[in-house]
Amino acid sequence: MEQDVPAIDFSNKSKGYDELASLLTGLLDSEHHRIANAANTAALLFGALPEVNWVGFYFLEFSELVVGPFQGKPACVRIAMGRGVCGQAAARQETILVRDVHEFTDHIVCDMASNSEIVVPLIRSGELLGVLDVDSPKLARFDAEDRVGLERLAKIYVDSL
Repeated sequence: MEQDVPAIDFSNKSKGYDELASLLTGLLDSEHHRIANAANTAALLFGALPEVNWVGFYFLEFSELVVGPFQGKPACVRIAMGRGVCGQAAARQETILVRDVHEFTDHIVCDMASNSEIVVPLIRSGELLGVLDVDSPKLARFDAEDRVGLERLAKIYVDSL
């Protein structure tokens, strides 16, 4: 069943993320498949978040992150733990917000248009599952409110599994 992504007003980010969290909770309700839910989460976030050019998942497989469902240009397929923003967020198991990716040591370029990035680790019962990665062509696109909102959305995804 095809669904349109409703326009969400992010002029008040907290309210925007509240609305997005409600939509995501409904979208993932009754489904527990990791890939299906990641695909729908990426599509919803890509369609709803302003000024983003890539939204997707990397899943931990053995000692590396492997690209999962995403929206945007083709992506790097494998990222070693500790490499780039995704690998460092996974290794530290903490969200990393990068205001300017060109100033981030060891940034892995997949899309030359990306200028800022936020990566949220996906953790269930203390186990790292992967990361949620969001890129933007706008410098300093992400802030503390985005961190809180995207961590909440990542938790909704993880809790759906």
